[in-house]
Amino acid sequence: MQYRHLGKQCLKVSAIGYGCPTFQGTLGAADESRDIRVIHRAIDLGVNFIDTADHNNGNNEELLAKALRGKRDAVVLTSKFGNLRGQPWAKGRDVDARPEYVPVACEASLRRLQTDTIDLYYLHRVDPQVPIEDTIGAMARLIEQGKIRHIGLSEAGPQTIRRAHAVYPITSVQSEYSLWTRDYEADTIPVVRELGIGFVSYYALGRGFFAGAVKNLSDLDARDGRRKAPRFYEENFQHNARLLDALQDIAGDKKCTLAQLSLAWILHQGDNFVPIFGTHQVAHLEDNVGAAQIILTPNELAEIDKLFPPTGAVAGARHDYDRSKELNI
Repeated sequence: MQYRHLGKQCLKVSAIGYGCPTFQGTLGAADESRDIRVIHRAIDLGVNFIDTADHNNGNNEELLAKALRGKRDAVVLTSKFGNLRGQPWAKGRDVDARPEYVPVACEASLRRLQTDTIDLYYLHRVDPQVPIEDTIGAMARLIEQGKIRHIGLSEAGPQTIRRAHAVYPITSVQSEYSLWTRDYEADTIPVVRELGIGFVSYYALGRGFFAGAVKNLSDLDARDGRRKAPRFYEENFQHNARLLDALQDIAGDKKCTLAQLSLAWILHQGDNFVPIFGTHQVAHLEDNVGAAQIILTPNELAEIDKLFPPTGAVAGARHDYDRSKELNI
């Protein structure tokens, strides 16, 4: 495995990270064992960058704690707080980044993760009701107390990043980024590069699209959340699938999988870029990790960019409702 460094603090992480898939409720014993096997295999392959969040009242963190028993020192442990959507106790509030909530959320995550320190702790969503300086100040106090080691922001806009970084050095910004979600190249990514901050891309495979996981819409279960995403609507999916077929031709010429090509493209955007993906299958994990070894030529990168330019090629919006009040602010 190759390794990269996030931020001017040079947090060393694997070039490709593992993002723990979200779930609700309690996993059955078989599913729990399956997911723990995937995490153990990731660590065996040199993936030290493990990303989770306090989704659904911390279910993911509790599972990860089980997987990391005896292996905690082998990973850079990442979690997030502040996004209350789906939390059973949210009481109508979508985001909470109040300074008084920061230590409460952190202590709860530490307890669920069964660890003394979180290596990289993100504000999951910017709270428009709270000055970012106040939130970062509270997170910096967690560093002073030894509760966390590095600070990150998720889905933050360029001015928010600048203001936060002025309070305490930001190690990483995490946002959705893939061949069909490139809008952050217009403003956020230039600021990240300027300030020497790492950039971590989630949904790096476009929710499975760039892994070739969805050949036809019939492949999606009726309850699959992707059916609500406009890019997976029938009228848009057929257009996007044709673009994917052309990308598959490039992958074939390169003698790599579609997923490997798509992840390698992200890695080639800069030394501070690290994609993360989630999977329940060891075989997919092993395949995706191989992307770190793929070298793309300037001509190949240009060919990929022609298929999936920053804007205009893909049919369908990123979300089925207006999320402008919570993304990139």
